[in-house]
Amino acid sequence: MTVWETAPAFLLAAAVIGYLLGSIPFGLLLTRAAGLGDVRQIGSGNIGATNVLRTGNKKLAAATLLCDAFKGTAAVLIANALWGYEASLVAGFFAFLGHLFPVWLGFKGGKGVATYIGVLLGAAPLMMLLFAAIWLITAFVTKYSSLSALVAMLVIPIVLWILGPEKTALLVTALSIISWYMHRENIKRLLAGTESKIGKKG
Repeated sequence: MTVWETAPAFLLAAAVIGYLLGSIPFGLLLTRAAGLGDVRQIGSGNIGATNVLRTGNKKLAAATLLCDAFKGTAAVLIANALWGYEASLVAGFFAFLGHLFPVWLGFKGGKGVATYIGVLLGAAPLMMLLFAAIWLITAFVTKYSSLSALVAMLVIPIVLWILGPEKTALLVTALSIISWYMHRENIKRLLAGTESKIGKKG
């Protein structure tokens, strides 16, 4: 029997822990702590590292990226240590949802790329390295951060379905589909040729 059948309470606990960790709005907390006000009032209005970068503070954006990633990693590792593999996937999924839809901010969070990477680090570390490689290569060629993330999030699930394990592939596929949806405005701008390139404001 699997943990799905034997321990629904553990899965619920993993979901709660994952969501609470994922919903910590580091971008907002760090910008406020630095005296830069509410990051939701600038740029795209979300709380992710890309928008924090629009404050002009690169170190703060890097800190936001790391914190948003590691909250996903922490959720996976904590649940895995307490309740095992399947629970860790549940925690990772809900950490991702927590970042996108934090209850503290009226369910308006970031787009999830950093937390996606963090969940990968916890659940499939080699896939995280592949994600980084794909992102860097695509960014170098195209200069589009959003396109780089979208390409990586398309490739990673395919590789996981080929190499396994299947449950991890299912998790990452779900994260990719949701994140692609969250990037729908970026996709429209990419198709229209109006998406901002790396190093340029807008």
